[in-house]
Amino acid sequence: MPHTPPSRTVEILSDARYVQAESPRWDGRDGSLAWIDMATGALHRGRIEQGRVVPETAVVVGAQIGAPIPLAQRGAGWAVGVDRRVVHVSDDGVVTPLTDDIAGPGDYMNDGGGDPFGRFWVGSQSMPRDPHCTLWSLGPDGVPIARLGGVTVSNGLAFDRTGSTLYYIDTLPHRSIEAFDVAPDGDLSNRRTVCRVSGGNPDGMAIDRDGMLWVAVWDAAEVRRYSPEGELVETIALPAKRPTAVALVDTLLVITTASIGLAEPGDADGALLGVRVEVGGSPAFPWGGPSPLSDAGRAAEEAIL
Repeated sequence: MPHTPPSRTVEILSDARYVQAESPRWDGRDGSLAWIDMATGALHRGRIEQGRVVPETAVVVGAQIGAPIPLAQRGAGWAVGVDRRVVHVSDDGVVTPLTDDIAGPGDYMNDGGGDPFGRFWVGSQSMPRDPHCTLWSLGPDGVPIARLGGVTVSNGLAFDRTGSTLYYIDTLPHRSIEAFDVAPDGDLSNRRTVCRVSGGNPDGMAIDRDGMLWVAVWDAAEVRRYSPEGELVETIALPAKRPTAVALVDTLLVITTASIGLAEPGDADGALLGVRVEVGGSPAFPWGGPSPLSDAGRAAEEAIL
């Protein structure tokens, strides 16, 4: 039966407590960490030093922030799913739209991530819950393409290192991890269920160098490691009831958590947590498009117009 090894120690990494921290990203350009607070619409950035998260910047991007992804070039900023669109956030906090509104009225962007080909995949969620939302990819050309419809709560996603397999969580109603074959042009096929997730809601997800899937399980106070075949390999109990997402900063598993909706939040609820694991991960795949503030970005915008 999967269990928490005695050597696992879960640490609180942040002094701050967030209402709904989500979407941690290890930035391969400079080794920094990014995350969001969904409740405040803010993109946070900082560094991990001596086992602690040291916050550096915070930018309010919109009312309903979803997922960030770094651009490829150092200093080029971030692409962020927010409200009903994708925007660019420069390192000095300038917010510029990358797309028009693509999510439906009343819906908003949620989790997302990159693939090895420079595409930014981001999905929407609905309130009230209804399966009419969409998972999009935004290519380096800045054109959004609807890849999957009938989504209710688009959540964690991760690609294998070749980009030929997408692991995906649409949290409701089935509470499962799914997999798709991915064609070179991004088309999805061969949808299948990897496993059902019991005892809570599967939320954010990351993949390690062995191809194993780490999943934050909301309301279960756990993160779990699954094999690509759906075997539950390990469960790590947490001091926070509502883990939201995970990122592997090499062998440090960083876990964002939420305090939202808890009548009596504990000390770890809303904190960024960390635990050392044997198999590490890689930095977040970047978006391959240009910053709209660069010469290339302005030229691309003029070509579209």
